[in-house]
Amino acid sequence: TDLHPLDILSEVVPAGRLAPGVRVFQVQGVRGLQLAASKPQALGFPASRLFIHCDCFPEEFSIIITLKVLNIPAKRNEYIFTLMAEESPSVLVGLRYAPDKLHFLFWSQEHAGGWQTRVTFPNVSLSDNQWHTLILAVSGQSFSLTVDCSVPKDTVVETPFPASLSVKRASFYLGNRRRRKGMFTGLLRQLVLLPGADATSRICTAMNFKVVMLSVPAVLQDVPAKPVSNEVLGYPYETDTKVTLGSRPPCTKQEKAQLWFNAPRRGLYLCNGSAWVSMLEVKRKLDYVEEYQNLVTNSETMGVEVFTIPKVGLFAATANRHTPPGSAIYKWTDGKFVSYQNIPTYQAQAWKYFTIGKKIFLAVANFEQDARGQELSVIYKWSRRKEKFITYQRITTHSARDWEAFVIEGEAFLAVVNHREGNNHNIDSVIYRWNPRTGLFETNQTIPTSGAYDWEFFTVGPYSFLAVANTFNGTSTKIYSHIYIWLSGSFQLFQSILTFGAADWEVFHIGDRVFLAVANSHSYDSGMPAPSNFYAINSSIYELNITAQMFVKFQDLLTYSALDWEFFSVGDDSFLVVANSFDGFTFSVNSIIYRWQGYEGFVAAHHLPTVGCRDWEAFHTTEGSYLLYSSAKEPLSKVLKLKTT
Repeated sequence: TDLHPLDILSEVVPAGRLAPGVRVFQVQGVRGLQLAASKPQALGFPASRLFIHCDCFPEEFSIIITLKVLNIPAKRNEYIFTLMAEESPSVLVGLRYAPDKLHFLFWSQEHAGGWQTRVTFPNVSLSDNQWHTLILAVSGQSFSLTVDCSVPKDTVVETPFPASLSVKRASFYLGNRRRRKGMFTGLLRQLVLLPGADATSRICTAMNFKVVMLSVPAVLQDVPAKPVSNEVLGYPYETDTKVTLGSRPPCTKQEKAQLWFNAPRRGLYLCNGSAWVSMLEVKRKLDYVEEYQNLVTNSETMGVEVFTIPKVGLFAATANRHTPPGSAIYKWTDGKFVSYQNIPTYQAQAWKYFTIGKKIFLAVANFEQDARGQELSVIYKWSRRKEKFITYQRITTHSARDWEAFVIEGEAFLAVVNHREGNNHNIDSVIYRWNPRTGLFETNQTIPTSGAYDWEFFTVGPYSFLAVANTFNGTSTKIYSHIYIWLSGSFQLFQSILTFGAADWEVFHIGDRVFLAVANSHSYDSGMPAPSNFYAINSSIYELNITAQMFVKFQDLLTYSALDWEFFSVGDDSFLVVANSFDGFTFSVNSIIYRWQGYEGFVAAHHLPTVGCRDWEAFHTTEGSYLLYSSAKEPLSKVLKLKTT
């Protein structure tokens, strides 16, 4: 426990002096070293500089690496580091990366006849243009790899790591094995050896797991070391960046990492490869809300989904009650939504847009049977040739209310909320897993639900959660809704919260705080006296308490048959808008925008006249920020513009 971290990377850049060919790059706001020296030996140093009092490699240790990997050919291997004896070409200890694999190498004279042992960790995908932190823990025959503080990958091998591996006359080499072949082409930010401990608990405490620091060279820290005397800083970091002025330029992979200055809005934006992300702009304040567009729909609208198809445009899909004419997709054209495509649906309740790789999908939750008496919800796939959504997969559902799409550990899932089967509300809802071999969703897990309305998926650090809004069990709306956590390949119960006709969960973050809001629609219990008003009822906001490992109530807000929450931001301000649908007397009831005011919680800021409000969607364009609400009582939805100062 008294052993200190040994910073291998800092030995290559002592006091900020860079070896020839080594450069500092800043990517995604994080600095790393590019090891492009012409002579690999220039990136080496004697092991005795680290092992001052002992010439043996530790028997138990962790290696912590923060890196950014470039795409490399399928059969190429790149060395992150090696430890090699001077007189031998063999690698005593090393780590190398191949596409989707990580190999840990070590030499064990006594156990393996003088041969090198390789421990392979499969399914380690790092080539996603993101920073990652790896923790490799070694103890005897046990080897454990943790990527970004997710669930560790553990393996036990026949040959243990040697108890006494001599490092006499050995040297460390960064990004190579003393040859140019297999040199590391990415960026290295951290490479630390921690003797005698599994570093996972020490590292996995911050929120940004991917770039967490144990020991980082001064040249890579946020505040560079002070230059000696009046000398020019000896290690400027580099970025391949240019700034474009004028109207909004395209943002594709070719423009990635380029900047655009929007003079009218006094904003600086960065292209992330698909969209312009705000980096610096005059902070706007929400002043008031104005009616912008009356969107005439095919019939009453139960839900709406706003999404962007890269290089095509912004769309809104409305889930309409009647068939015919079914539901519609609208495209944002010249500052308005215009009709783009009609799709046959059967009392559609909700749409869900999602992608898997380059494939683009849109799933509809149908509540009623089709003309053949079949109860099917449908997944549509975007056809780039036709520029339309076409039928892809039909799935049997039972009065489906909602779809939720999510990814866990690189695998795609789709969850459907089954509301009832006949008069039975206590039925299973289903989670489907994408099978890349067949290209179809297949049943993965069923979860018992009660008249459920909504799924909400979210993550907190390395953990994945799925919350269900249970609405009615056949006799009462006063029932428990549940939050599930992903453990050991399936969702398991994490927490139960008493709700009253829950129709929606909305998760959101404010700073490092995690909140979960439930929309309670009505209070009914066949065995209890009727309340004065079934529909005037508190909806609640819960906050995650990390210490208690549970959500605790943060605030109650009086709502009127609330059916949806939508979180959005304007400048530095955070807002929640509720869909109030019925006050017990009329469907013409105000829906309310609440402003986050810190210690006061959410405070009512704007009262918006709505009719049977069912769903809210917030979206942004280059012209401004908007809210779209759907009405379940009239064939008219509205686009509202957020006016700012």
